[in-house]
Amino acid sequence: MSDAKRQAHLKSLGLRNLRSVNWNLHTSQLYETAIKHGEGILAQHGPLVTRTGTHTGRSPKDRFVVKESSSQDNIWWGNTNVPYDAENFDSVQSKIGAYLQNAEVFVLDCWCGADENYRLPVRIITEDGWHNLFARNMFRRATDEELVDFEPAYTVINVPSFRADPEIDGTNSNTFILVNMAKKLVLIGGTSYAGEIKKSIFSVMNYLLPQQGVMTMHCSANTDLNGENPAVFFGLSGTGKTTLSSDSTRMLIGDDEHGWSDDGIFNFEGGCYAKVIRLSKEGEPEIYATTRMYGTILENVVVDSTTRLLDLDDDSYTQNTRASYPITHIPNIVESGKADHPNNVIFLTADAFGVLPPVSKLTPEQAMFHFLNGYTAKVAGTERGVTEPQATFSACFGEPFMPLHPTIYAELLAEKVRKHGANVWLVNTGWTGGPYGVGSRMSLAHTRAIIHAILDGTLADVETQQESFFGLAIPTSCPGVPDAVLNPIETWDDKSAYEEKARDLASRFVDNFKKYKDRVSEEVLEAVQM
Repeated sequence: MSDAKRQAHLKSLGLRNLRSVNWNLHTSQLYETAIKHGEGILAQHGPLVTRTGTHTGRSPKDRFVVKESSSQDNIWWGNTNVPYDAENFDSVQSKIGAYLQNAEVFVLDCWCGADENYRLPVRIITEDGWHNLFARNMFRRATDEELVDFEPAYTVINVPSFRADPEIDGTNSNTFILVNMAKKLVLIGGTSYAGEIKKSIFSVMNYLLPQQGVMTMHCSANTDLNGENPAVFFGLSGTGKTTLSSDSTRMLIGDDEHGWSDDGIFNFEGGCYAKVIRLSKEGEPEIYATTRMYGTILENVVVDSTTRLLDLDDDSYTQNTRASYPITHIPNIVESGKADHPNNVIFLTADAFGVLPPVSKLTPEQAMFHFLNGYTAKVAGTERGVTEPQATFSACFGEPFMPLHPTIYAELLAEKVRKHGANVWLVNTGWTGGPYGVGSRMSLAHTRAIIHAILDGTLADVETQQESFFGLAIPTSCPGVPDAVLNPIETWDDKSAYEEKARDLASRFVDNFKKYKDRVSEEVLEAVQM
């Protein structure tokens, strides 16, 4: 794209009289800018350490979707996709344009999606250099040749220092994430939490691709060292997607968002965004190593002001400390970001009740039930106000990012699973021996052993026993895991207390599923006895 066309695009967005525009800066240039402007400090070994202030996680109550004629009949309106007035959007956009006059901005042209048939050209405009570096880490970089004729399909304008006026702008607070499908534009303000940038575009992908027959998935994915036997790991933040897919014995495809087309699976991203609180070199060596690398951004990690040594155990700022790094920081990766159809689909849940088994094999009908329920516990720090695990249901293990009705994604998943013969598993990485506050978090070593047994086929034909409250098929044995651990009731001292908790959770599942009752098959309803 010529400089004149690029400038014209900025003007069409209302961005005029800018002091300077920095186009597609490299990592070193963005480092220099961030340090010069006091946006971050350089820690030992090279990562850039930043602070996000009040917002150390996403602000789901501040996210809105503009209600307009081109998309309103497709959007799943409700608590997740809250309608926003188009005139208010135009007003906020105009205010941002005025606010940024005589300001310096940073612009990145990039791709969302590794598959050339489905990737989305995106332009990210930020007022801070470090947020532009975050986008450079997290999206797929355009080549110099691609930048010549780059035409963005969607644009994100990220202005953390601009705050909305709720009474005038129709927002819930000073913070806002506004998605406009008609204008192909996202406006973000009042928050420095960088995750809003990538999640807003992933929501756009979750709107566009299912309408093309592509299943969009809030999941990580990896494959074996021969590029065969792919697996996908669904789960909300804190359930272990990043940890379990970053495995030295396998190659990482991606750690957060993927598509599943007729050709196989593909990563949306070019990087990873991992939780690093109390990260250990022994437990998670691949991710730990990235916290000592140039190019990594560490959000809200405590660092000694003199020695610049990191303290990953210190949660003074938040439980949700994060590392953003290019996927190339991980040693074993699938560089193309693409792989064949997965042999195993794994639902990760952090059960705060402590009653779900560490692993169970699901029938196709059970898979639909658990996918639509999307049960887990919100882990401390991932959202504002969450200070300890809270049991929750999040449709498709990613409800905050799903603009369409959940059954659309569930039906696409069921179609892909049936067509390609994938096994589906429910893996609990949450509590065992009791609920949160009584029991303990599931051993990472045990979970890793379970995952390895799934992936190498050990659990595919092992003998199972049926769990009483959800009808789950629990393997009676798994290499590296004590037999008693596999059946959750055996880990509780008080068996009657377990049964009470299990009945409670099962009833919550059934109650939550009622809202999908009219849009699923009779086979699914029969399987869950509704």
